[in-house]
Amino acid sequence: MRAIVVGAGIGGLAAALSLRRAGHEVTLVEQAPRFTEVGAGIQLAPNATRVLRRLGVLDAVAARAVRPARLSFRAWSDGADICSYLLGPAVEEEFGAPYLLLHRADLHGALADAVPSGCVRLGTTVVGVDQDDGAAHVTTASGERLGADVVVAADGIRSAARRWLFGPDEALFSHTAAYRALLPADEVTDLDLPELAVWMGPDRHFVHYWVRRRELLNVVAVFTVRAARTAQESWVAQAEPGEQMGEFAGWDPRVLGVLERAGRMLCYGIHTRAPLARWNVGRVTLLGDSAHAMVPFLAQGGAQAIMDAAVLGDVLTGAAPADVPAALDRYVHRRLATATRTQAGAARAGEDFHLPDGPAAEARNARMAAHAAGHRFMPQSAAWVPDAADGPAAVPDAADGPMAVPGEGNGAAGHGKRGT
Repeated sequence: MRAIVVGAGIGGLAAALSLRRAGHEVTLVEQAPRFTEVGAGIQLAPNATRVLRRLGVLDAVAARAVRPARLSFRAWSDGADICSYLLGPAVEEEFGAPYLLLHRADLHGALADAVPSGCVRLGTTVVGVDQDDGAAHVTTASGERLGADVVVAADGIRSAARRWLFGPDEALFSHTAAYRALLPADEVTDLDLPELAVWMGPDRHFVHYWVRRRELLNVVAVFTVRAARTAQESWVAQAEPGEQMGEFAGWDPRVLGVLERAGRMLCYGIHTRAPLARWNVGRVTLLGDSAHAMVPFLAQGGAQAIMDAAVLGDVLTGAAPADVPAALDRYVHRRLATATRTQAGAARAGEDFHLPDGPAAEARNARMAAHAAGHRFMPQSAAWVPDAADGPAAVPDAADGPMAVPGEGNGAAGHGKRGT
C-alpha cells in the first residue's frame, strides 16, 4: 500500500520506519526545509527502546546516549534523598531493553538516517486532507494533490490535521513553564550532582541528567505560572537574564549553581491537548502529539509516540487498501486508553512534584520512600514489559510514567520487588 506521513518529528519518523517495515511505500512530508538540531534532552524507557530495536535504530541511538544507573528524588531546599530507583543494567536485564538519556537531536538524527532520502519531501506544507471510499489525499501549499491508501498525521501539538478531522480545538496552557539549558560537563563537575534527579519543591521542580555520552548536562527547571503571566510555547524563546535565579531563590546550592552557570536560559510555556474519544476517521489517523500531547513530567511524550508507531505498523502489516479503516480502528483501540491515562498521570505528577511544604509533601515523601524500600524499579515499570503495547488491558494503572508518585492510584508495580 501507499502511505503518507505528515510531519517528520520523532513520531512521524518512527511511523515511516514502522510502515516501511510492514511492507508499505511511504512518503514523509515535512514543512521545514531541512532537519536541524532542535530541542534538548529526552528520556526513553524500555517501552520505547524496545521499539527502536525492532526498527533497527537502537544501536545508533544508544551509541550517543547515557545509560543512567539510578533515578533519585530530592528535596528542594537541602537535596535530601527522598528515594531512588535502579536503572542501568538491572532494568535491561529485567525488561530486555535499556533506559536511555539522550539529546533529542541524536534520537531524531538516528531515525532520519534510517528513512531513505527518496521517501522524504522537505519544504512541503500540507494545507488540507480529504478522502473518499478508495483513497485519502493531502493537498500541499503549492497546489499538488498526493494520494495514498492511508494518511498518518504526526504534525505535532498545533496539529492542523486534528482540526480538519475533528473541528476547532486549541492547545491548552498547563500554567507551567520551564527554563532549559545544556551545560558542558566540565562546567558543573565540581557540583557533585546525581546523574539523574528530580528535585521537588513548592510550585517548582528541577530535573537534570547527562546526555551525549556525558558530554552535556540537560537542565529543566519547571515553575508554576501565575494567572497574570503568559509563557510562549517556543523552543527558542529566551528568559530575561538571571530570571531563573529569582524563581528558584532559596533552593539547594547545587541547584542554584547549575542555574547560575547556565547563564541566560531558554524558557517555554508547557501546553497540552484535551483527550480525544477517537483519533481516526476513515483512512486518516493522528499519531503522537497531534493525538495526545501531554506535559513532560513523566518523560513519556516521545515514548508514547514511538509506541503509536509500533502499533500502527503492526495493525497494517499484511493489510490491503480495503482493510485500512478497520485497521486504524484497531490501532486506536490498542493505544488510546494507554496514552490518555499517561496524559492524566503526567498532570498528576506535576501536581505532586509541586506540593507546598507541610503535611501533603511529607505524606508524598513517605509514600515514595516506602514504595522504593520494597521495589527495585519505579511504579510504572509494569508498562515496560514486552507485551505492554498489546492493548489497554496490558497496562495497569501504575504505568503512568517513569516519575509517577506511588499512593495516588498507582499501586500496582509488584513487578521488580527487591529479592526477585
